[in-house]
Amino acid sequence: MKPQLRIDWATHAAAKYAVETWHYSRRMPKSKLAKVGAWEDGRFIGVVIFGVGGGNSTRGDAYGLRPAGDVAELVRVALRDHKTPVSRIVAIALRLLKTTNPNLRMIVSFADTAQGHHGGIYQAGNWTYTGRTEADREFHVRGEVLHPRTIHLRKWRQSEAWLRENIDPDARLVKTPPKHRYLMPLDDAMRAQIAPLAKPYPKRAKDQAASFPDALGGETPTRALQIDEAA
Repeated sequence: MKPQLRIDWATHAAAKYAVETWHYSRRMPKSKLAKVGAWEDGRFIGVVIFGVGGGNSTRGDAYGLRPAGDVAELVRVALRDHKTPVSRIVAIALRLLKTTNPNLRMIVSFADTAQGHHGGIYQAGNWTYTGRTEADREFHVRGEVLHPRTIHLRKWRQSEAWLRENIDPDARLVKTPPKHRYLMPLDDAMRAQIAPLAKPYPKRAKDQAASFPDALGGETPTRALQIDEAA
């Protein structure tokens, strides 16, 4: 029997719990546009979080859109054990997001190759694959993971040595491997606009664990969080 699914806004506390418990990163994103929760038969099973990144990931220039305001990023899908397909949960979350952000034209998301992810949940949801990003770098400062652009906006130098001397003695620069980029247009005109960018879907890595879908945390916690508030 299919569970009764409910998708609604989640509180910050519920979203934070889901990410820190069920997402492989264990890190709540700093940029949060919307936090969408999911419940099966009244049990809280996780969250889908959308944001606007500090780097170039949500700039619309590359897609013929405004630099800001037209593109958001799906930054976390953090779910515990559940029965509803992830693609369905994400699709409903997208529709809910659109109701409160009518000017959004497109959502971008990335599958982390460093984790062996190939983007299975996006392929199941008919997202448009546009290839791999270039290798990048990020700074770990005061417990935060910061894009170089964020470092620049804070008027800090993009230098590991400078950051260690002036901001955080434990600051470090980490090189990040390429990621798979997926796009979800939110209207027919946008879908037609990005159609020429489409590439064949990448295949699943042979050694990737099959127990949990891409982008999900692999831990099944000992207790469920029952939070049924909107925020």
